[in-house]
Amino acid sequence: MADTMNAAVVSEPGGDFEIVERSIPEPSAEEVCVAVDACGVCHSDVFVKEGQHPAVNYPRVPGHEIAGRVHAVGERVDSWAVGDIVGAGWHGGHCFECEPCHRGQFLKCENSEITGLTFDGGYAEFTTVPAEALAAVPEELRAVDAAPLMCAGVTTYNALRNADLQPGDLVAVQGVGGLGHLGIQYAYAAGYETVAISRSQDKESLARELGADHFVNAAETDPAEELQALGGADAVLATPPSGEAISSVVGGIGINGSVIAVGIPGDEVAANVQHLVGTAGSVEGWGSGHARDSQDTMEFSALRDITPKIETYGLDEVETAYDRMVSNDARFRAVLEL
Repeated sequence: MADTMNAAVVSEPGGDFEIVERSIPEPSAEEVCVAVDACGVCHSDVFVKEGQHPAVNYPRVPGHEIAGRVHAVGERVDSWAVGDIVGAGWHGGHCFECEPCHRGQFLKCENSEITGLTFDGGYAEFTTVPAEALAAVPEELRAVDAAPLMCAGVTTYNALRNADLQPGDLVAVQGVGGLGHLGIQYAYAAGYETVAISRSQDKESLARELGADHFVNAAETDPAEELQALGGADAVLATPPSGEAISSVVGGIGINGSVIAVGIPGDEVAANVQHLVGTAGSVEGWGSGHARDSQDTMEFSALRDITPKIETYGLDEVETAYDRMVSNDARFRAVLEL
């Protein structure tokens, strides 16, 4: 067996991807070496490509939506075996020692790692990952379908399942894109009356195909008014990275309703406090999840036949895949197939 691999490396902030040959990494005592079958290209990879995160250093291999097979395990790892089908997401491990870890809040670990940012990720044929950061991938899921669930999937699924919602509640998903098209499927599968909100009328047919009961064209109508006409939303899953867009739906929540932001805007979110006080409503945020959350996401997705809409590329096409993601041209998740 060859002892080298190919990897897409960013050598400096704003630099181009460079395909390089490297030795296959050896796992440390508490790590697992994963043979990568697929890796999603996520908007958060911009942090690495453009140097927009204080924890990133170079050279770095990006990629935190990984699906693959265990190639080798460290000497202290007994939870995984060679050949296991696994995935790794944004949460790249935790210390088990800090206060959040003691409370089981691993995503909030004070010493957490980030896959593809603080250590090399999945834009490579092999990578090493802390054992606690891996999730088991159901056999029913193809690697190219499992990979985006490690970030886009767990973010939307986890946000909805941790909200105070019941079957039959009115749940809106703002944005029919990389996150939103999965959020619609999860909302429908959970039994919510599902509303898709988009500024693109041509996305209505897809939104309804994915499970939306209602479609709101935010380019032609006020989405908050439309939600109030339906009785007021119990929750709005806001996926666009736009403060203005998120602000536009705050007035659409009903009593005890919430706007749950999973897209991170560069501008501020304005909220009508009078409406929040009158409804006892809230505007809140949600970040992805740890490995068990990712495994729950994939198991639910396999159970209900939920998969992402993807475009696939070879590792040598990484620049094209990344550019299509950044320009919002990908429909809807770009995935590197290795």
